Amino acid sequence: MTVAVTGATGKLGRLAIARLKTLLPATEIVALARSPEKAADLGVEARAFDYDRPETLAAALQGVERLLLISSSEVGKRAAQHRAVIEAAKAAGVGQIVYTSLLHADRSPLSLAGEHVATEAMLAESGLPHAILRNGWYAENYTGAIPAALAHGALIGAAGAGRISAAARADYAEAAALVLAGEGHAGKTYELAGDEGWTLAELAAELSAQTGRQIPYDDLSQADYAAALAGAGLPEELAAAIASWDVGASQGALFDDGRALSRLIGRPTATLAEVVRAAL
Repeated sequence: MTVAVTGATGKLGRLAIARLKTLLPATEIVALARSPEKAADLGVEARAFDYDRPETLAAALQGVERLLLISSSEVGKRAAQHRAVIEAAKAAGVGQIVYTSLLHADRSPLSLAGEHVATEAMLAESGLPHAILRNGWYAENYTGAIPAALAHGALIGAAGAGRISAAARADYAEAAALVLAGEGHAGKTYELAGDEGWTLAELAAELSAQTGRQIPYDDLSQADYAAALAGAGLPEELAAAIASWDVGASQGALFDDGRALSRLIGRPTATLAEVVRAAL
């Protein structure tokens, strides 16, 4: 069985391929990347795969039986890019697609949801067997702010007391690999999230405990948080989007207690203490 992974040189793609190599021979794994030379260290076949060159995609998928479609990182272009991949997969005779969507995409208030819902609809319309992995937030989305929190003496956000069921990126990658290489997943949609939800105040408390410093959580308004992110150098549009996602988290958009992720991977997801320790 030959499987392929899009976005193979990204953080999730690299982890998924590493886990796939424990499940399948490396000769049965294909890394698909816009710059295949960047995949040379993965130890598997690498093929050029550019979402924005749809006429080249079917050829790159020849011989692939199962495809892990990791959602594009280009918000606003995702729907068109994903359509090109799905159409190419159908033309190339791919037997099954596994797609990384968004937690509770069908009812999520997050601005990211629309393109994921559109892609899920495309998959349904394609007639191809497929599985949907609705991934919750990566813990790294928040632990990435730890250096700034340590530098400024506070963790900032706009998530209020919203509980965030984040999991380590490696947990999601393992689930993707297991579903891609496993049996019985076609037609299923999995809501994937960490076992235990936590607030940003609890993240700040854990950071304080592990560093021996007092790092409080400073809850800002959406506008003030967006302004702070822009002031730190993020593009204004991205800063505004991140702030809006935090507000969504305050409304429960990133919480799930179904534990489908830990059931898929056969172990508990990484704890808050573990992800903070890894980040430090």
